[in-house]
Amino acid sequence: MRAHRGRWTAEDKTAAPYRYLPFDVGPGARAVAVELDYDRTAATLDLGVLDPAGFRGWSGGARSGFVITPAAATPGYLPGELVAGEWRVILGLYRVPAGGIDFTLEVRLGAAAPPPAPPPPPLPARPPRRVLPAAPGRRWLAGDLHVHTVHSDGSLTVDELAGLARGRGLDFLAVTDHNTVSHHAELPAAAARSGVLLVPGQEVTTDTGHANCLGDGGWVDFRGTADDWLAAAEAGGALLSLNHPLLPGDVGWRRPLRRAVPLVEVWHWTWDGYDPAPLDWWLARGGVPVGGSDFHRPGQGIAPGGPTTWVEAEDGDVLGALAAGRVALAADPAGPVVLRHGGEVLVAGGDGTTLVAAGGAPHAVSGDLEAVAAGAGPYRLLDPSGRTLAVAP
Repeated sequence: MRAHRGRWTAEDKTAAPYRYLPFDVGPGARAVAVELDYDRTAATLDLGVLDPAGFRGWSGGARSGFVITPAAATPGYLPGELVAGEWRVILGLYRVPAGGIDFTLEVRLGAAAPPPAPPPPPLPARPPRRVLPAAPGRRWLAGDLHVHTVHSDGSLTVDELAGLARGRGLDFLAVTDHNTVSHHAELPAAAARSGVLLVPGQEVTTDTGHANCLGDGGWVDFRGTADDWLAAAEAGGALLSLNHPLLPGDVGWRRPLRRAVPLVEVWHWTWDGYDPAPLDWWLARGGVPVGGSDFHRPGQGIAPGGPTTWVEAEDGDVLGALAAGRVALAADPAGPVVLRHGGEVLVAGGDGTTLVAAGGAPHAVSGDLEAVAAGAGPYRLLDPSGRTLAVAP
């Protein structure tokens, strides 16, 4: 066993927010088991690990330990060969009190294994698919671009989450666990079982901003700059989205960026539909607007698809549709939606609402499907109280 003991202070965080505790792994090791102990009521220390070749996992503040073996690993961590050489535990000094916090880190090599994953649950019935007018060869797909699983700080397995999305009538999910890609390996099988397209993602997470990297472009190192994140996403054929930029505290966006990112999470579940600030921020910043529920667990008062990002996709190419800006945002997958179709703007399921566009006169909507001549936009669909129900760029 290898043990590290010490004390971290607020001054340590200011000097360097990530600290590295080394340990050696010899040839033929069967397991790496790490346990971190500190007063979790007084501080939050993030946990991860690097092997000699690079990233092997991250669980942030969600776990106090992990096990990695050649065949299996704790969610958030990558199974596979236990490369001989120097490994390093990463400790992120996320929240450290002024008086400091004591910690103990123990590393054990030998016989250990993570608990087995539960079997896939029974699938719920899927609501009838909603068919919206689309260009030839394309179809509007309903999805959510921001959800979490047990691979970071969510409570559901990938299979459980996919089943929940199926029951909600969603066509796709971007699974965006914090600072890890360990969930990517489980997505194809869960997608095949559920019939829900599961897009690989990573929520690159720091205390000065969060961004979703959408696509199978490999792990993005959250310790770099936001420009590094964007470059890594581009190099891997992925799309970067700035998440909930106006939320208060350490989850809002406060990082510098020299270039615009492709996507902006205009509609986070916390938006009340009245405050114009998220839309104003997007219009000033640019990019394609998207939405995300940021779903973590049942019982938090939200569900996947709240809000819904609709994409007009060809052959299920969600990322291609996002990159092209063929999107529409709605409060719910079964609720009213506004979308562009040819030279018109269509309102589906919006009887009794009001369609408004910047600089245009409000239009009272009647009937289940109504078309108006398209202008520059963006368009918002409002209920009688003035709350936004849907957005089309």
